[in-house]
Amino acid sequence: MSAQKKTKRQTAASITARKGGEPIVGLTAYDAPTAALLDPHCDLILVGDSVGMVVHGLPSTVGVTMEMMILHGQAVMRGAAQSLVVVDMPFGSYESDPRQAFANASRLLIETGAGAVKIEAGTYTAEIISFLTERGIPVMGHVGLRPQSSNVTGGFKAVGRSDEEWRQVLAEAEAADRAGAFALVVEGVDELLARNITESVEAPTIGIGASSACDGQILVTPDMLGLFDWTPKFVRKFGNLRSDITSAVEAYAEAVRDRRFPGDEEVYRLRRN
Repeated sequence: MSAQKKTKRQTAASITARKGGEPIVGLTAYDAPTAALLDPHCDLILVGDSVGMVVHGLPSTVGVTMEMMILHGQAVMRGAAQSLVVVDMPFGSYESDPRQAFANASRLLIETGAGAVKIEAGTYTAEIISFLTERGIPVMGHVGLRPQSSNVTGGFKAVGRSDEEWRQVLAEAEAADRAGAFALVVEGVDELLARNITESVEAPTIGIGASSACDGQILVTPDMLGLFDWTPKFVRKFGNLRSDITSAVEAYAEAVRDRRFPGDEEVYRLRRN
């Protein structure tokens, strides 16, 4: 079933069923109007912790809080009627203990109404994924480049270039899959590793900077729309929103300085009548 012909909300199970089938379409959203625009065309919408960088201007995703994710998750759920909405679990909300993870994941789902959570899946998180899924919380894993680990890895860079990194990423993906993740985001790896992961796991893979070897694709929406001067080199800009906004603001500012206040003519006509 194509995203355009959906008649009911996608679920974690329906996304899993797309393994090897029609590619899964995913994008990020952080507010209701954007979610409403994306919803007819997407299978899943991720409320990513990327919100810290693209909306709040933070230098990384590490400073994102549970309260931020809940607030933006609630907004996206108000705008999305058909897509599966997945909310990122922020740094520090799940790593220390499965019970901590369950408390925070259940809070995210209860307070936002979203259908699943996403966690960055090192091999140690297999126990956490299993603990959550056994208790009714659908979990999407995230392997490869893991932004929450940027302080350890030295920044945002592709992974899997050495034999050791290759084996580590593949092990992370297989561990998350065995633990019950319904899908895996695969970020920042080359096509050969992405294909290897996709063929090695039962869950569908959703790539971001991981080639077309995955079962679907997700991008950070402001990157895809061209909102920023710089975007990751793997991102194709399908729009030029930065230029459009700049032109519109310049035109508005010029009109105001010329005392051509927008709407004045209509207000004047109403008063005359």
